Amino acid sequence: MKKLTLSLIAVLISFVSSAQYVSPGTGLTLSLDDIAAASPSTVSGEDGEYLISENITISEGDTLNIEGDLFIEMEEDVLITIAGIFNVDGGEEEGILFTAADIEAPFEGFRFEQGSEITLRGATFEYGGGLRVLTENFLVEWCVFLDIVGGGATTSAVIQLSRGVPIIRHNLIGHNYLPAIGSAANVAVSPFIFDNMILDNNLDNSNRPQINLGVSLADTPTIIRDNLIIGNEETTMVGGIALANLVGTNLNGEISGNIIAENRYGITVIGKADDVKIFDNIIEGNNTQNEPMQGGSGISISSGSAGNPVQIYRNEIRENLWGITVIDAKVNLGDEGENPGNNIFADNGNSGDVVALYNNSSFEIQAKNNCWIEGQESTYEDVEEVIVHAFDDPTLGEVFFDPFLCGVLGVEDFLSEKFTFYPNPATDVINFENKDFDFVAIYDLGGRLISEVQTITGTNQLELNLAKGIYILKFSNKKHTVSKKLIVR
Repeated sequence: MKKLTLSLIAVLISFVSSAQYVSPGTGLTLSLDDIAAASPSTVSGEDGEYLISENITISEGDTLNIEGDLFIEMEEDVLITIAGIFNVDGGEEEGILFTAADIEAPFEGFRFEQGSEITLRGATFEYGGGLRVLTENFLVEWCVFLDIVGGGATTSAVIQLSRGVPIIRHNLIGHNYLPAIGSAANVAVSPFIFDNMILDNNLDNSNRPQINLGVSLADTPTIIRDNLIIGNEETTMVGGIALANLVGTNLNGEISGNIIAENRYGITVIGKADDVKIFDNIIEGNNTQNEPMQGGSGISISSGSAGNPVQIYRNEIRENLWGITVIDAKVNLGDEGENPGNNIFADNGNSGDVVALYNNSSFEIQAKNNCWIEGQESTYEDVEEVIVHAFDDPTLGEVFFDPFLCGVLGVEDFLSEKFTFYPNPATDVINFENKDFDFVAIYDLGGRLISEVQTITGTNQLELNLAKGIYILKFSNKKHTVSKKLIVR
């Protein structure tokens, strides 16, 4: 009986180890049709529709090309591992679909080994595990990631990074159970994350932000630029962006031009900062947890006394529980040198108090040329009321906020301040109060006119026929024009 059991185990091990396709590593260039011919139990199908039933490993030296308009189903727990070259190209219209054969039984995902060369373009990945990116050579663009689950190739993020300068641009990463993009705390990686729509990730509601990155390379900054990062009021533990230096090495980064809204918090920087800049972001309504002692800052800096000041300028920070909180850290919000200030604050408050800046540290803060109370001509005393520093508690560092900006609004500014539409983000329709505007023009972010609609006095609804993205709406009559930003999702 014992010998029979051992024999059975040997057979099972042999079966499991053979239930995959491994390329020979001889310089082959392969397609799915080639793998189907070599191993019909691994890949079946034709004419653009395929089923992958067993693991695939592309060895070092070999190439797998997946191109065209393809529908690819993957069985439960199937993993594609690449040690060579992997090219996926469905064009800019997401022409390739990787999905689970049974959405209740997700596939394991993709593992890209160190030294592999990965290009993913124009593909949709859904109902499976994410991408474990161990390589330095990684580009993903014009792709969609939906309903990605943990426990497969990745456990920490849909796209989990490990080294180098990976490029992630023009993608939609939304409605996933993991955070969107992450890296481990102790591995140096400096990704370029540009022009992505990052929506409603970390549905598991773990205490992790949608973009969750550790230390950077010493000579190359992490760059997070021009992304839309929107949360979900039900995922109360999920932040927007975190850069964390928990191991005391390098933290270089630029966070610029992003729209960050409806998260637990907007941006946080933790640990020693070498060179971190935060500028030109719109950070609004990050208060989903609604616990001011646990989060809700538009920007939170706790970078430690050993680092350099985090540079913060030209941001719009509105309707968070706190504007900017500084915890035992050095920051610069505007000085007489290279930092222009020009941050705008409005309605950041909790427990009946408005707090644009809370300096919960002993360090002095330069914070000149900022608008501390948007929409009014403020006095020195008005500004003092929205800043917590040495004036309120002598153990805290002083904030030097004079001179400050914001004067009496002009006619155009007043109209813009008072005129609103809803919902925003929207899907197919917006509502507004018609202030006798004659036209509504819709532009994309490149300044191209998408459409122009003549309004009728008394109407207050506009139907949209727009792809997901960010647009500028210009409401106009013969005398005035009001421009507003619209998010379509």
